[in-house]
Amino acid sequence: MKSKKILLSLVGPTASGKSDLALKLAEYFKTSIISADSRQFYRELNAGTAKPTKEELKRIPHHFINSHAITEEFNVGDFEKSALGLINDLFKEHEILIMVGGSGLFCKAVWEGLDELPIIDRGLRSAINEEVSKNGLDPLLAELSKNDPVYFNQVDQQNPMRIKRAIEVIRSTGEPFSSFHGKAKTPRPFENLKIGISVDRKVLYQNIDLRMEQMIKKGLFEEVKSLIPYQHLNALQTLGYTEIFGYYKGKYDKEETIRLLKRNSRRYAKRQLTWFQKNPEIEWLNPNEDWDRILDQIEQQLNT
Repeated sequence: MKSKKILLSLVGPTASGKSDLALKLAEYFKTSIISADSRQFYRELNAGTAKPTKEELKRIPHHFINSHAITEEFNVGDFEKSALGLINDLFKEHEILIMVGGSGLFCKAVWEGLDELPIIDRGLRSAINEEVSKNGLDPLLAELSKNDPVYFNQVDQQNPMRIKRAIEVIRSTGEPFSSFHGKAKTPRPFENLKIGISVDRKVLYQNIDLRMEQMIKKGLFEEVKSLIPYQHLNALQTLGYTEIFGYYKGKYDKEETIRLLKRNSRRYAKRQLTWFQKNPEIEWLNPNEDWDRILDQIEQQLNT
């Protein structure tokens, strides 16, 4: 095994089997799991976020699961600082840690730090917020597609916070938001081993549809209804929640809402795959292969 401490990251699209594999590997290496799923931080979001079960949380220590309230501001920069502090502490007890998640920007923040972005005038930020309140997100998405197609094809288009941030930078600088990415990497005092979870597209989409049906049975619509007073919060501007807020506003009937939930989840998974596949440092594994074969592949990477 390498001399440096190792952060083993399991990444990939939603419903690909990352969490199950992370549990098995954490038990094998007798270590802890760090969640890099930006929706699993929030205690109030349960039915729609596929968090580990109570039994799984008892089996292995998990971090950044139910760590924050939806009323708390916790962005990717906050996560970077908190996660690095935690990783430093956990490496005092472990040689290897496991990070799992599909939120690419949050993973990247831990791996190599965040890109420096220009300071945005508060007046512009307020104006953009007002535009979204009045006209919705579609005009900003059209503007982003025209001025920065690279970021448009990477970003979660159901996440208003990220769309607004990109438009702020584009309007402030006249440059594509994506041009500020990848300019600097911050060295880390640990080795990054990045494993991507590869699943056949047809199987993945079947998993996504099945998971959404299970979420609905577990009370997703009822959970979202209870959160209507907080729907303006950034934590709730997310896939699986915005569609159902629309249902309760009378925009869609239930059948159409469920269709949108499944469609948007599949689209999100496609964008996740596109984002991670651009990283040449990620080694891809099929979670349905024999456990010993998976372990051999990871051990080979650890000893390279």
